[in-house]
Amino acid sequence: AGAIGLYNLGQSCCLNSLLQVFLMNIRFTGILRRITVPPCAVQRRMSVPYQMLLLLEKMQRGKCKAVHPTELACCLSAHRVKLFVQHDASQLLLHLWNLIKKQMKNLELVEELSDLYTIYVEEHLACQNCSFEIKSNSSMLTLPLPVLDSNSQRLKSLEDCLRYFFCPEELTGQNMCFCQQCGRKTPFLQSMKLVHLPQTLTIHLKRFCVGKSSNTHKLNHYLPFPHDLDFKRVLTENQCQADDNEKAAWQYGLFAVVAHSGSATSGHYCAYIRSLTECKWYCFNDSEVCQVSWDDVKCTYGHSNLHWGETAYLLIYMKKHPQ
Repeated sequence: AGAIGLYNLGQSCCLNSLLQVFLMNIRFTGILRRITVPPCAVQRRMSVPYQMLLLLEKMQRGKCKAVHPTELACCLSAHRVKLFVQHDASQLLLHLWNLIKKQMKNLELVEELSDLYTIYVEEHLACQNCSFEIKSNSSMLTLPLPVLDSNSQRLKSLEDCLRYFFCPEELTGQNMCFCQQCGRKTPFLQSMKLVHLPQTLTIHLKRFCVGKSSNTHKLNHYLPFPHDLDFKRVLTENQCQADDNEKAAWQYGLFAVVAHSGSATSGHYCAYIRSLTECKWYCFNDSEVCQVSWDDVKCTYGHSNLHWGETAYLLIYMKKHPQ
């Protein structure tokens, strides 16, 4: 089957782009194909994973250039995913992912799905006066990277955004924390260390930002991202909490870009995806699918002067040598 488009049901470009990113990922579809089919018709209509599987099969029959994701959209609507409205791709991704995970009845598959996408980090809080520190582990579906630093200066590249995200932050003044050992509020150092990266890594470039008048606006500036990304080279030793074996697998190739054009309040999403079977790039723009080049994908780096310019919003990287 070639690359098949999805018809827009009315402002469903965000959903369509995310569905293509899920369904073009052969590791995800490998899990999807093994789900237990719900026994009765009502459950089948209400099951997001099952409706995704039906959509995948419809696309793989590939008799037409695009298919209508109507049944899946109705199913999502029954689970409080609003139709015919503007969505934010990072929020919708999380919502979809949670629904898929919650509705997979087979625990083994749920675990595989988690392994495929979940990022693990360790958060540190250390008192600057004494030796008191708190460590906590947390997991996330995406790395939410700021594209501006704390002085509102533009970060220059994806690597800079990653370094900035994992850079320790001093909590002083109003942000001081209570230290149990000192018995009062003291300056703390807050840092995040990378513990584990998944097979499919999703990076969220925080290009939508809330201004002083609490209006959301979009940051369109130029921000290049590499085709190949090696985390060992980007992060320092003390930004990682992982053994050499884990770090050896931190080499990634870009698999997909979910790009946004337009303003914060009205815009359009499309997805650039590298076919894992043919290694060619395609642009999925609702029902229109065409082959593109890496140079076309690089056009989503952004450009401050283009108000309607297209900018990458989600970057999905794939491990080169899975363990």
